[in-house]
Amino acid sequence: MALDQRTRWFALYVLCLGDLMIVLDATIVNVALPSIRDDLGFTEESLAWVVNAYLLTFGGFLLLGGRLGDLFGHRRLFLSGIALFTLASLACGLSTSQGFLIGARAVQGLGGAVVSAVALSLLMLLFQDPMERTKAMGFFGFVMAGGGSIGVLLGGVLTDALSWHWIFLVNIPVGILVFSLCLPLLPGDRPASEGRGRVDGWGAVTVTAALITAVYAIVNGNDKGWLSVQTLGLLAVAVVVFAAFIVIELRVASPLVPLSIFRKRNVSVANGVGVLWAAGMFGWFFFAAQYLGLVLGYDPLQVGLAFLPANIIMGAFSLGLSARLVMRYGTRIPIAVGMGLVTFGLLLFARAPVDANFWVDVLPAMILLGVGVGMAMNPVLMAAMSDVGPEESGLASGIVNTGFMMGGALGLAVLASLAAWKTGGETAATSLNAGYQLAFVVGGVFSALAAGLAVTLLRDRPMVPHGEAERAPALAVETD
Repeated sequence: MALDQRTRWFALYVLCLGDLMIVLDATIVNVALPSIRDDLGFTEESLAWVVNAYLLTFGGFLLLGGRLGDLFGHRRLFLSGIALFTLASLACGLSTSQGFLIGARAVQGLGGAVVSAVALSLLMLLFQDPMERTKAMGFFGFVMAGGGSIGVLLGGVLTDALSWHWIFLVNIPVGILVFSLCLPLLPGDRPASEGRGRVDGWGAVTVTAALITAVYAIVNGNDKGWLSVQTLGLLAVAVVVFAAFIVIELRVASPLVPLSIFRKRNVSVANGVGVLWAAGMFGWFFFAAQYLGLVLGYDPLQVGLAFLPANIIMGAFSLGLSARLVMRYGTRIPIAVGMGLVTFGLLLFARAPVDANFWVDVLPAMILLGVGVGMAMNPVLMAAMSDVGPEESGLASGIVNTGFMMGGALGLAVLASLAAWKTGGETAATSLNAGYQLAFVVGGVFSALAAGLAVTLLRDRPMVPHGEAERAPALAVETD
């Protein structure tokens, strides 16, 4: 189905609305956690499962979702994921017990993984022209980058004005709208297997089990102890199961993840950049919110408003300037400069005092972070997808999203552990701030490493229609 330009952009907006719903749900719940705890009787330890259940299934099923999209059609999988996520949101909003809410959150994560894994592939199908695709990727990147911050603001508004149930129920009309509009708008792509492909069942089981086990160990490491028998044992199990996955992928005829994709330089390097970047960015979002709320005494709505300047700047760069920068300079320079600005922004937060003035100590850091994220998000995504054809776009998309999730989960767990170690268990504002400052410094190191990786190893590719990357001569020597 050929779509005209206006219809393609409308389809993109609908596609991004669906993906925004997924991104928002990773953070919108944080502001409502105290209300959920009081209403359903969670303990401090069990309350973490409201977040962890979503992270575990989301991170664990991303690769499988991307591969299923390649085999059975990205449009079909996207619609199925939206429907599953919407129904799970209804279940979350109607929950009256701890177990029911946690189970529904796990199903939400599964639906979100499917949507996130194939959304980028659908974008590539919609936009074939290089300049148009660059602009579309900028818009998509803005949604991904700004969604988390918007979630804090929306969560505060809904929880204060209505109740915690509405942070989930708000997804119902949005999900129905996205599903209805996607039916006539999204192109009916032809699956690579034409319906005859076989799913690598054992590969799917082992990689999902390895990722879930690793995420479980990571998100609980701070509570159980990084050197505890549980944490080290689970990480060892994850390594063994992942090694089994590698062996399976080398032997089966139709692997879930053809390992040859990692021979493509930009796929591997861009995902490495994404892992390091996510480690720093998750730290910025989490610890800046904690700093504003616990040290400076902001209420949930004020915390969300404090992030608003960064969101506006990210939008301006992602929708306009970032696309022009990519067309003129390629992906490497914008990524490196953007990551450099993120590093400086995190270091500015690292010096913020307990009696900070918003205009002097907070706003400049937010501006630098907004510019850095807006400049670099689009090029990171484009670099990761630049070496693959349409038959591997779902796989590459799943790898990108998995890298972000795993990097963010691991980075946040490490930073939280360092912050807790620095505070020494005290609750005074000065002690908390000392821990946050250390976390910002280490987050800045992650972002600086991402910039260095982009400068030294990433190679720019010419901007060509999707599916022709493998036929285009490289601008520099490739290691494909």
